[in-house]
Amino acid sequence: MTADQLQDIITAGLACEHIALEGDGRHWYATVVSAEFEGQRTLQRQRRVYATLGNRLQTDEVHALSMKTFTPAEWAAQQA
Repeated sequence: MTADQLQDIITAGLACEHIALEGDGRHWYATVVSAEFEGQRTLQRQRRVYATLGNRLQTDEVHALSMKTFTPAEWAAQQA
């Protein structure tokens, strides 16, 4: 799987203002910014991103995905 393919999968299921992916095709690190994260705790946000992958983690198409999740306001503060 390429970074572009993984990005397409995530953004098809989650409206993202920003997404950045790094990885080797199996192990990925993502930074995901979405207004859908408003009012959610970290675990809820991560579950939301994992849900976009469907069964790709179980089938080992994506072996591992680590992530940082932000609301747009949190992301703006992080960038300042």
